[in-house]
Amino acid sequence: MVIWENGLTRHEGRVEMTRTALEGFGRQLQETDEVVIEATGNCMAVSRVLSPHVKRVVIANPLQVKAIAHAHVKTDKVDAGTLASLYAAGYLPEIWTPDATTERMRRLVARRYQVVRHRTRIKNEVHAILHAHLVPKCPHADLFNARGRDWLAREPLPDDERAAIARHIRELDRLAEDLAALDRDIAEDALDDEPIR
Repeated sequence: MVIWENGLTRHEGRVEMTRTALEGFGRQLQETDEVVIEATGNCMAVSRVLSPHVKRVVIANPLQVKAIAHAHVKTDKVDAGTLASLYAAGYLPEIWTPDATTERMRRLVARRYQVVRHRTRIKNEVHAILHAHLVPKCPHADLFNARGRDWLAREPLPDDERAAIARHIRELDRLAEDLAALDRDIAEDALDDEPIR
């Protein structure tokens, strides 16, 4: 951590990235203080913990900071000093910080994307098994709907491969439930949001 005050920077050690440590740190700050943090996977949580204690929490765009500040030595201490100096000079590139509703929607959409990607990987694994055993392309539009699954059950495959496909199909069914729940949550949030409607 680096403090910038009256044109000078001083190093003040580290703050552990836990809610308790951050709340303790926040209580030591003044309402007029401004905090700069780098955009990381937990920066929004850090911002939420510190915001009630200070005037403003700024989240820096690390790629743009890197383009501006060419440090030959890269340590947390140097990075903190760079962020403090750039902010004090008015040159710190910030990221836009979403409100809680937008942040929730982003999380839901990101989770939905992960479920869809996982489902695609599983389907590709089933297709790879069929390809490895020279099973022809499914004559139905969707291998994983009722007609496709019925066709698949009649194809000649070794027992271990049939068991693997059965596991994959069970996982696809579970993922379909997850996807339906996420779609429902996203739709409910969208209906409650005037700009989205």
